[in-house]
Amino acid sequence: MNTRIFLVRHGATILTAEDRFAGATDVPLSDEGREQARRLGARLSSEKLAAVYASPMGRTMETASLVAEPHGLPVQPRDGLREISHGRWEQLTRREVEQQFAEEAAAWDADPYSFAPSGGESGLAVTARALPALLDIVRANPGKQVLVVSHKATIRLLLSSLLGFDPRRFRDNLDQNPAALNIVDFKDPVRARLTLFNDTSHYTAAGMAIPAVPTARLSKWWHSSTPNSALPM
Repeated sequence: MNTRIFLVRHGATILTAEDRFAGATDVPLSDEGREQARRLGARLSSEKLAAVYASPMGRTMETASLVAEPHGLPVQPRDGLREISHGRWEQLTRREVEQQFAEEAAAWDADPYSFAPSGGESGLAVTARALPALLDIVRANPGKQVLVVSHKATIRLLLSSLLGFDPRRFRDNLDQNPAALNIVDFKDPVRARLTLFNDTSHYTAAGMAIPAVPTARLSKWWHSSTPNSALPM
């Protein structure tokens, strides 16, 4: 099967530098974010993309359109790829949240996976909608290369689930810069390998070459010829 997912965070927005909670707030890309997306598009221009998917938020749809422009592919929105909603924290700075909702902020810092601010989502809730959406994309594109544009928290939660990390630590252990490129190679819908993580070398003019699909130094399950239906679940 060997489906390759180019998993990308959207480019910088007008609120990125202000460090505000804007998961469910539909803010546009900044000029800097558009340039980041164009540079990533140039970097991926020689890749054979079969399809492009994105969260329906404006910043993700625009990023996907700019990255996919050299390929002439339409962007297909997928609601499950949306960013986590912070409820009543939306558009507040971290300092404002800590001052106004101290107990919630402390609980969220301790466990952002199971705790949700008032009116918001937990990391668990995001995983429950985002992971099926991503795996549906993998199943629909066997043996192909696909661009998927999502958000910082959503991507970190997806990678935590796919790689078996403690999801309660997703904010501590994983980062995602604006327009960062991650590459996840799927042997099948339940077997994934992270080949590139949080890469922003396209910020420079040249950028770094795209890693090849893994062929060495892999565990036995990757090289196994066992039919997907016979693999343990």
